[in-house]
Amino acid sequence: MLNLQCSQMGCVDDDELAGIEDMSDGEDESDETVLTDAKRSSGSQTGRKCCPNSDLGGNSGHVNMRKEGGGFTKSFCLSQRLRALFGQLLMRSVISLLFLGCLADSGQSCPKTSSFIGFESQFFMVQHQLRGVMTIVDDCSFRVSEFDMLPGLDVHWWGASATDFVNITKGFVVSDQNLNETFKNASFVVKLSKNVTWEKFQVLSVWDIPTASDFGHIILKNESALASRLSPALPPMPSDNNASQGKEKGRIFTVPTMFDNCKVLSKDYRVRWSLSANKTFIDIGLEAAIGIQNYMAFGWANPKSNSDLMIGADVAVAGFTEEGWPFADDFFITKYGECTVNKDGSADGVCPDTIFEGSGPVGLVNNTQTIYGHRKDGVSFVRYRRLLIPVDKKYDLPVNYTQKMNVIWAIGLMRPPDSFRPYYLPQNHGGPEAVTYGHRRLNVSEQVNDCFGPLDAAEKEDQDLIIADGNVPLVVTSGPALHYPNAPNPAKVLYINKKEAPVLRVERGVPVTFSVEAGHDVALYITSDMLGGNATLRNNTETIYAGGPEAEGVPASPMELVWAPDRNTPNQVYYQSLYQQKMGWRVQVVDGGLSDMYNNSVFLDDQQVTFFWTLSDESISIAARGERKSGYVAIGFGTGMVDSFVYVGWVDDEGKGHVRTYWIDGKDALRVHATNENLTYVRCKSENGIITLEFTRPLKPTCVHRRRIECKNIIDRTSPLKVVWAMGASWSDEQLSEKNMHSATSQRPVRILLLGGSTEAEQDIRPVLAVHGFMMFLAWGILLPGGILAARYLKHVKGDSWYQIHVYLQYSGLAIVLLGFLFAVAELRGLYVSSLHVKFGLAAVCLACVQPVNAFMRPKRPGNGEEVTRKRLMWEYLHVIVGRSAIIFGIVALFTGTTHLGDRYGGENVHGYIWAMIAWFLIGGLMLFYLEHRARQRMRGRVYAGRSNWVLGNVEEDDSVDLLNPTRASAETGSQQSGRMEVQLEPLNR
Repeated sequence: MLNLQCSQMGCVDDDELAGIEDMSDGEDESDETVLTDAKRSSGSQTGRKCCPNSDLGGNSGHVNMRKEGGGFTKSFCLSQRLRALFGQLLMRSVISLLFLGCLADSGQSCPKTSSFIGFESQFFMVQHQLRGVMTIVDDCSFRVSEFDMLPGLDVHWWGASATDFVNITKGFVVSDQNLNETFKNASFVVKLSKNVTWEKFQVLSVWDIPTASDFGHIILKNESALASRLSPALPPMPSDNNASQGKEKGRIFTVPTMFDNCKVLSKDYRVRWSLSANKTFIDIGLEAAIGIQNYMAFGWANPKSNSDLMIGADVAVAGFTEEGWPFADDFFITKYGECTVNKDGSADGVCPDTIFEGSGPVGLVNNTQTIYGHRKDGVSFVRYRRLLIPVDKKYDLPVNYTQKMNVIWAIGLMRPPDSFRPYYLPQNHGGPEAVTYGHRRLNVSEQVNDCFGPLDAAEKEDQDLIIADGNVPLVVTSGPALHYPNAPNPAKVLYINKKEAPVLRVERGVPVTFSVEAGHDVALYITSDMLGGNATLRNNTETIYAGGPEAEGVPASPMELVWAPDRNTPNQVYYQSLYQQKMGWRVQVVDGGLSDMYNNSVFLDDQQVTFFWTLSDESISIAARGERKSGYVAIGFGTGMVDSFVYVGWVDDEGKGHVRTYWIDGKDALRVHATNENLTYVRCKSENGIITLEFTRPLKPTCVHRRRIECKNIIDRTSPLKVVWAMGASWSDEQLSEKNMHSATSQRPVRILLLGGSTEAEQDIRPVLAVHGFMMFLAWGILLPGGILAARYLKHVKGDSWYQIHVYLQYSGLAIVLLGFLFAVAELRGLYVSSLHVKFGLAAVCLACVQPVNAFMRPKRPGNGEEVTRKRLMWEYLHVIVGRSAIIFGIVALFTGTTHLGDRYGGENVHGYIWAMIAWFLIGGLMLFYLEHRARQRMRGRVYAGRSNWVLGNVEEDDSVDLLNPTRASAETGSQQSGRMEVQLEPLNR
């Protein structure tokens, strides 16, 4: 039997074949005689056929004849036989001509001398969703069947000696056929180019020349090398997975992406499966065009369930970890909702079997074994194995492969593990039936394949996105290639900010600074060539925008490269190494952005969130952008998420952005309290899974009701702002639950200097401020008030002791004030007059510094019996008022400083300090009241005595009389009216 396929050369389809058969019937279309076998032969073939089967029916002489008048007409039978024979001869002649034409066109004269004749294998998928089977026909052609592939730029059949980067890039084109199209379950024959034999290469690849990309390949020798392509962390493919394995030379080798059956579940979701030869287990492949944060669920419903198929179902949940590793876990559904663990240890919802029964070996508790998985072209694929008759009878259901059973499926967002749930848990699919979830009747033993063509995801790239900031250098290093987006690639690739070959987005007009630390053998440059590695050596034209041989460095001595894309820079360029191809990746050049809109920006802890801000007189504009894909981004003002004011930005299922404010005073969902802050210019958007939120808020909230917690959310532009961040899978504008827990958060706050536009490491400067506060209390609470009390109440002591005490205490207190002031300014790295404490403190320091100058300019004292001059009187008033005002301002500064310390650090002992100072100054007030009372009694006694305190021989100034005392004037008047002078005589000692 001949069954030739000539692809695009001289083909015959079913309609043409039917037309040839109809020719044998002549012109009499009313004749009911039909050539049934010939019709059956042609009807058994579908689609285009080249040189179709020459056997037109082994029983073509048999005809059906019409019954006439109770007998059969022999002449009619004979004519029908002759007509049937004539039709067969005519058909055979036409087919023979077509067959000879195909042989002439396709060069079927090739010998079959190669040892590879009959070799058959499946393509290993590398990218572009390539699948298919290849069979070597003869020395110069091979047949391709079941071929799926997404299109490329300039794709050809490629031969190489090995699959490693160096050898496969040195390969060559082995066929003139061009593959620049989408293939959907296609079958065709490929002819090798002249002078190309099977012995000249060991790897047959589908190769895109402009991008140097391997879409998929087959290893002609050493099939074990193909098995080594599986993920090293996963078990190898089993040898008994298919009935077609473990065979003689030349038979097919099964790759992990190929299966016997395929069923479409939804537009973006498929399930593939193969039964083992002994029917003890089944290998299942889940394939969906979804995001990397999504899960794929598939399993069997409980046969006893009639309507609610989800309850009691045994499903496998597959996806990828945050590190990019595939997994497939066994789940059991007890009710709708995420998995929750009750206080008694029981679990409800969609939970892993290990939660219900604890950990155990695979097959006992977890009835799924992950075989292989990959993320390619925006499509998730995970292959796993499960037993048809499981060991666990309670939470795993048996699968009867001979009957149709109800299967259920779903796709949706996945919540990463956290401190409460160390599992990847599926969230509600949240979409319409038959799109994000559904059920079907399926018999796994029946052959089915309705998957026509490859899945084509709308978003094909999973690489991290880094948005360059003109104020923050991009750190360029090198590291191992783990998830490079364009295979094949060298073992070492470029990393930017600790991310492997990310997509870099820059803005025109904004200079970008690279800190190159990738090594002396890696010179960074920005080029128009996708491959890099100095394209001029490959005779390709390229434009170099920045960098070159000098742009190389190491961590100990990095080299700084500055690149300023301008209006003439294309929308897409590449960062690459000058000495090695395919180490970097794409650069997106866009117009404007956050860096142009905000004056300052810094990285928060661990470089996972970028914080932007612009200060104005009364408000601050803030933006926060996550540097990794997430469902929401949150920033908080405080030392941690607990006891902080938080701003959360997310995009809902309809693509609408939201920004909400909260006060968090605990670690569970009930302690997250929504607030109503006055935010303006609010925006939130998601680009490739990267969340950016923006808003403007007043520095000091305007609150009508002061009891509201958000009234305390005051931003002091002179004080460092402590900022923390968190990310998670999803957020809700309604009631929050544990599913909104963050999956990543900052380890420590970052102190942002709003005026300086920079950050500093979080340091606890409370000890420093405590020393500052103690020095100020010693000065304003003890020394300076003590000096004033000495001048006021110790003048009755003989001599000038009061004066010495007054001077010593005042100068000591002033020195401590100045030291404490300078100490605080130096530690806080600046003096900012904004807070109430700083204003009162500066006023007190200035008044205290005036006093020594005032004392130096003291007017001359009046002589005995002379009137006090106006200058002297004004000086005394000024000296007293300034000194007492300084004390008042200093005491107020003590209280406001203690309050400011509590607002800044949330100190628990602040109120105790305030009450202690109140008690101290109350005691001082009582002491002052007592001393004032005694002083007035003494003064009253002197007036009544009617005598002067002047002593003969005392030539020093007598300041025992307080010029500002109200009793002073009356005392002097009485002395003058008496007209008498008392002279105290003392005996002379010889």
